Amino acid sequence: MSDRSPSLRINRPSEAQSSRPTVGLIAGGLGAYWPQFPDLLPQLQKSSSYVSQRITAFDAHVVDVGFISDALEANDAAEQLRLADCDLIVMFLTTYMTATMVMPIALRTGADILFINLQPSESMDHESFDTGAWLAYCGACPLPEMANTFERAGVAFRSVSGYLHDERAWTRIENWIRAASVKRILRRGRHGLLGHLYPGMYDVSTDLTLIPAHFGGHVEVLEIDDLRVRVADVKDDEVSVALAEVKDAFEILESVDAVDLDWSVRVAIGMDRLVTDFSLDSLAYYHRGLEGESHERVAAGMILGASLLTAAHVPACGEYELRASLAMLILDRIGAGGSFTELQALNFRDGVVEMGHDGPAHLAISERKPVLRGLGVFHGKRGWGVSVEFDVRHGPVTLLGLTQMRDNSFRFVASEGVVVAGPLLQIGNTTSRVDFGRDPGEWCDAWSASAVAHHWALGVGHRVKELRVVAELLGVELVEV
Repeated sequence: MSDRSPSLRINRPSEAQSSRPTVGLIAGGLGAYWPQFPDLLPQLQKSSSYVSQRITAFDAHVVDVGFISDALEANDAAEQLRLADCDLIVMFLTTYMTATMVMPIALRTGADILFINLQPSESMDHESFDTGAWLAYCGACPLPEMANTFERAGVAFRSVSGYLHDERAWTRIENWIRAASVKRILRRGRHGLLGHLYPGMYDVSTDLTLIPAHFGGHVEVLEIDDLRVRVADVKDDEVSVALAEVKDAFEILESVDAVDLDWSVRVAIGMDRLVTDFSLDSLAYYHRGLEGESHERVAAGMILGASLLTAAHVPACGEYELRASLAMLILDRIGAGGSFTELQALNFRDGVVEMGHDGPAHLAISERKPVLRGLGVFHGKRGWGVSVEFDVRHGPVTLLGLTQMRDNSFRFVASEGVVVAGPLLQIGNTTSRVDFGRDPGEWCDAWSASAVAHHWALGVGHRVKELRVVAELLGVELVEV
């Protein structure tokens, strides 16, 4: 264990946050046109420059290999993009071009391809346009050709059509780039699994082989002692510094015992070091322990640290729920946050579903300053101590569950609703009142019938359109409730 700053991750970016996707960008058109229509190529190159500027402004590392006019130039571009190890390649169809100019790029790089067809404006000026002017609007022409060729070659086809300043099209393009970011973090990510399965919960268990097989990445199996020794190494002066950060970030109720708070801060510092030492992008944990011994105390003290890690873009959740931590990571990476969630109660009088968990929480999406509450007992678990209480920001929200099916495939289950104000239990839980626009009982039955499993992630904003893009890029079924 190396010597590090005692500061918690309240204000620090994580590796997951900074893992931008590598996006290849290439534009092209049929070179036979250039001598026939001398004004065409400069116009298309100007459009290509605008597209490059817009894509470069997204949260991505862009490798722009320029403009191609024939299959030979396509081969050279394919080699540049192959070496760049792109997570996504954006192919701008500026006018008609042949499939032979695209296939080398798709087959040699092995990357996901997104065709974009953005004509110069909403429509042509039919009275003044000649053939050369029309050809600048002809990016739609090769799309069916590309789709059929990709089908024969066994390559996934996807496209976005619009015009250069069409913000609806640019929103869809950004969704694909965000999806590439999710795929990258899953492909390269390291996901911690600490402790052991919560007794009796069949649905929580995950076949660890399936995670790298479907998504890539690595699952690091950790012992409670990996955390215990790091907690034992925390110094008093480090706790003092971190405690000041915690007091600034939370409303601390009188029910919080000073000794328990000190312990939770020590565990939080230990968790921060655990994540750093093992280069983790997510963490799921559970350990029972017995009769107040050290393992029980460490496990019971993890809620504060897990909440701080989650807010710093390293999702951490309890009950050994690896798939929930991945769902939290996915929502966080597309900008929705993502808090650890389960069903709590149905409110038929107000027409809402009450959901949340007994900590941890994604502090960055709280409706108000999150609360630390002292609990003499954690229901259904060993131990006692400090728990986080908060309500997800009021307004549109999306649920995302990642579930393992009988055939060992994965499924996304998503549902959009609205968090509304109203009375909440004050028991150290992360409760939110979600209105799904239908009878709570009917929604609950439909949600459960999707095979979603016990836990999921709750994020802000309506995100199903974005999640459909992520699911397509990952090759995962998405079921919307």
